[in-house]
Amino acid sequence: MAVLGKIRSKGVWLIAIIGLGLFSFIAEELFRSCESTRNDQRQQIGEVLGEKINVQDFQKLIDEYQEVMKMQSGQDNLTEDQLNQVKDMVWNTYVQTKIVENEAAKLGLTVTDEEMQNVLSEGTNPMLAQTPFLNQQTGRFDVNQLKKFLAEYKQQQVANPQLAQQYQSIYKYWTFIEKTLRQQLLAQKYQGLFAHCFLSNPVEAKAAFQAETEESSVELAAFPYSSVDDAAVKVEDADLKAKYNEMKPRFRQYVETRDIKYVDVVVEASAADRNALVKEFNGYKENLATATDAAEVARKSTSLVPCLGIPVKKNAFPSDIAAMLDSVSVGEVSKVFETQRDNTLNVLKLVSKQSLPDSVEYRQIQVFAETPEEAHKKADSIYTALKGGADFEVIAKNYSQTGAKVWMTTAQYQNAPSMDMDTKNYINSLNTMAAGELKNIVLDQGNIILEVTSKKAFVDKYVAAVVKKSIEFSKDTYRSAYNNFSSFVSANQTGDDVAKNAQKAGYTVQERKDVTTAAHNLANIRATRDALKWVFEAKEGQVSPMYECGDNNHLLVVVLDKINPVGYRDITDPQVREIVKAEVLKEKKAEVLLAKAKEVKDVKNAKGAKAASVQQITFSSPVFVAATGASEPALAGAVAATAKGKVSAQPVVGEAGVYVFQVTDKKNREGKFDAKAQEARLRQRAMQYAGNFMNELYVNANIVDNRYLFF
Repeated sequence: MAVLGKIRSKGVWLIAIIGLGLFSFIAEELFRSCESTRNDQRQQIGEVLGEKINVQDFQKLIDEYQEVMKMQSGQDNLTEDQLNQVKDMVWNTYVQTKIVENEAAKLGLTVTDEEMQNVLSEGTNPMLAQTPFLNQQTGRFDVNQLKKFLAEYKQQQVANPQLAQQYQSIYKYWTFIEKTLRQQLLAQKYQGLFAHCFLSNPVEAKAAFQAETEESSVELAAFPYSSVDDAAVKVEDADLKAKYNEMKPRFRQYVETRDIKYVDVVVEASAADRNALVKEFNGYKENLATATDAAEVARKSTSLVPCLGIPVKKNAFPSDIAAMLDSVSVGEVSKVFETQRDNTLNVLKLVSKQSLPDSVEYRQIQVFAETPEEAHKKADSIYTALKGGADFEVIAKNYSQTGAKVWMTTAQYQNAPSMDMDTKNYINSLNTMAAGELKNIVLDQGNIILEVTSKKAFVDKYVAAVVKKSIEFSKDTYRSAYNNFSSFVSANQTGDDVAKNAQKAGYTVQERKDVTTAAHNLANIRATRDALKWVFEAKEGQVSPMYECGDNNHLLVVVLDKINPVGYRDITDPQVREIVKAEVLKEKKAEVLLAKAKEVKDVKNAKGAKAASVQQITFSSPVFVAATGASEPALAGAVAATAKGKVSAQPVVGEAGVYVFQVTDKKNREGKFDAKAQEARLRQRAMQYAGNFMNELYVNANIVDNRYLFF
């Protein structure tokens, strides 16, 4: 009982300790939950209609589209610009698909399997023409070839593992086309709803035809706004505020943007770096002149131009090298020259120049055996038989080959990055053999019996050893630029300091307005993702760290000048203020010029006006007035409403001036009115205007684009 009493006496403390323990447990779980949520958020690349997409799922879409691009272009690798295009295409397609699917779901719109089969059976959809399942005779998509492939694809997965990989690539390509086709059909269905919402009638068609075909000629008195000095009109703040409120919808901003100032230092080769490279090139020139193998000199120099050692056409060389080829004699070495376009030094030796066929028709038999010696012996027998009159194709079939004639063009090999000796020997043989000549080419592992059957399109071909190297800065030059700029950034830690002291230090401050998260880089400088991330994490007025970027030749510092949030840009924004002020100035000048225009009695001799004759004015298109350098829709409308011989009822206030006119002639263009055709055109035009519905849906989809964090 005593123990129980002690426990009871400590009851408050026990409750507190237990409560603290429970709180700690709950807090720990809450912390873990919050941390997990934050980790998920860090992996989210964006959001559409409240649905989030993480970076792994988005990367899969990019990989899928990238493989499609490679298959279509035949490239193994895509450039950085091409990859950026892929990322933008994937994102835009993803967003549009989600928006359309959401709207279609509300309406019960779907694309059924039966509809897909109908599209495949018709085979006329342009997307199907991009597939390999085309009828060779008609050039059109053949659904039977697709069915055959799908059946073979299942079999090859088990039967032939090597062929399975090729089938897998084609299958992935087809599934992408099929998925995209479904998306396209759904979007067309949804858009098709609008087609039945727009109607026309004969009365509207007749009016539209008249607006297009009735032409007017006028004598015009133009009073340009430029004739009134800005200082002659007074603009008050109240005027700007009133005009801003009127124009406010124009300044709506749907995504957050940021304005930056930045200093970009491009590190370039110094005079000492150039002199060292010139000295190096003088050495190359001497070596090219004396070496027995000039190609080896070029290869050892790590030239940007590969030296294949075989005759190629002029267009296989860079344009600056190609321009030099005919000015150098065979065996001669050119002068060392600079090409500013690609920032290189160059020197070349012309090894040979020959007139050779651009296209060669040939056939061949490849001979292999367990040992090279056996192959050589077998090839000698084949060669002897062919020389004795044996049928080429019959012998080829005995060795499981067709012996069919094929064509080879220079373009097929001249841009290869490198070439082994066997391939060089093979191509040189094709270039130099006479039509009808037979040759037994010995390779390391076997032989090729080669016969040239035809040659055509003889062109000049060149063998040249080229040394082309970029004019690059040295480590010392880069270190000096780095240290100098680093000191500048350290000493100027506010935006005002950077702007004030940059010029003194030899740097230039530049600006970029309205940077968005959709950008792939800052200020068109490569490898600036870290700087871009900083821009969207920083606060106004902050100065970034110094970034090394570009192709390791840029040093960058950024000042976040202004954050432009979603909503309406304010009148205090310099860009907005300029636009509003321009409109106010125009209206104020119009008031001044209206007073002059109302006093005009004779259009041709109006005091202070520019007189002009303007023909072929129609209501359907704005008239261009050369006297003011502007298109004037209001003037076109006023002219259409004024009878022949009449003067405008009142001056017309236009985009670039105030106008008074007299209609001197009205006539109709030749052409017969077709009510049905005109109504169809009006419906089509209305459909084009309605096509902007996607913009409205995009705005309402609450798009979040965080791609800049990952790509």
